[in-house]
Amino acid sequence: MALEDALLDILVCPIDKRGLLYFADDAVLYNPRLRRLYRIENDIPLMLARQAVPVPEEEHNQLMKCARRGEVTRITAGQGDIGAGDLARQPVDGQPGLADQHDRAGKP
Repeated sequence: MALEDALLDILVCPIDKRGLLYFADDAVLYNPRLRRLYRIENDIPLMLARQAVPVPEEEHNQLMKCARRGEVTRITAGQGDIGAGDLARQPVDGQPGLADQHDRAGKP
């Protein structure tokens, strides 16, 4: 079962207080800035900082690729934090982020 929109509207990372990527199919919330994964068990997000799982580079790259392909269910509170910065500009596997590619081509 997916998390309710009302919860996602207010849910932020307990460490940096910014939005998260929500992958409903994997039952996780992900902070790409800090590379921390928060698990969802029995429809309850485990949001204590000490419960955050550090994500290695390879897994981070995979999560970001999935997000770019639209496989992220939703971005939680603070959507601008991730949409403008982390998801669009963050390089993956040495490739420029989406915004960087557009900047070079001179298109928005």
